Amino acid sequence: MTVRRRELAVAAVLAVVFGAAPTPGDIGACGHVATALDVQGFAAARKQLDCQRCGDCGLTTQTCNAACDPNAPSRVAFPATCHPLDQDGQVCLRALAAASCSDYAGFVDDVSPTEPTECDFCQLLPEAGLTVGQP
Repeated sequence: MTVRRRELAVAAVLAVVFGAAPTPGDIGACGHVATALDVQGFAAARKQLDCQRCGDCGLTTQTCNAACDPNAPSRVAFPATCHPLDQDGQVCLRALAAASCSDYAGFVDDVSPTEPTECDFCQLLPEAGLTVGQP
């Protein structure tokens, strides 16, 4: 083996070894324990943030009105099979707080609301025994 090939082989092995390591912020990294999301606490924080951003951006949808109504329930809901983590909720709230007003208008749209990818915690799984694409 030539010296150049040996150097390339060593570089490839090092890249695989060090590239597979956990990155800072990964769940479980740096001794942090994964904690389940407090759904009611998250729902209240999301409702408060929605109300604040609606006011900041001058949005007047029914979703905004409900977010600002202390007697209206939160619109946050998760499927029974979904178990988001506390970090998921924190990342979602930060993304919502940093979103532009035009993006936020989509999040609180009454007809076809969108959701930032950071808030899409739970992908619906197909029924047991079925794979995606089967009837």
